[in-house]
Amino acid sequence: MKTSLCNNRNRALTLLELLVVLVVLAVLAVIFLPAFLNPGPQRALRIQCVNNLKQVGLATLVWGGDHNDKYPAQVSVINGGSMEYFIGTNVWRHFQVMSNELSTPKVVICPEDDDRMSAATNFMWFNNSNVSFFYGIDATETNAQMILFGDHNITNGTHVQNGILTLTTQKPAGWTKEMHNKVGNVGLADGSVQQLSISGLRSAVTNTGFATNRLQMPLLAP
Repeated sequence: MKTSLCNNRNRALTLLELLVVLVVLAVLAVIFLPAFLNPGPQRALRIQCVNNLKQVGLATLVWGGDHNDKYPAQVSVINGGSMEYFIGTNVWRHFQVMSNELSTPKVVICPEDDDRMSAATNFMWFNNSNVSFFYGIDATETNAQMILFGDHNITNGTHVQNGILTLTTQKPAGWTKEMHNKVGNVGLADGSVQQLSISGLRSAVTNTGFATNRLQMPLLAP
């Protein structure tokens, strides 16, 4: 009888321990599972980046509507565009000419871009250090799938020459780890914005239908 009683007590203690373990696991799941499924701050920063690109895309469509459906790089400076600044460290000028439509320089900064200064307070004191996005100088409103804007952590393994990164289907494009953990955001010529993985980016380049896509990068002064 004593042995049986002792065994019963041992079994009861084992069940209690099991219940404790299950409760602890449940508590840990409640704490950590949402963070695992939703990265929180990082995801929020990327969403803000997408929203900024959407505002830039909308501003470009509005600007184009006032300039015979042409975008800044297709319009001469004398007519209010930025055509003459399509090379070198002048990408900021494409955004500056749209200052009325953009309203604030804050929308051309990605909040996850640690390489850039804080957003400029106005478009007068404004340069590449206040810009996170490249500008697709070949993009036109008539080709909706052309790449117009996007995060500057894009690469295809080639050198940026005179401020221009040339994307081709022969040199597969990708993202560096500088922003968004090797993914990125791209704004198309129709004003839409896509969140793209590396494979998605390569498909987007192919979908433009052009052999080359020239992107003017927001290079920082040495």
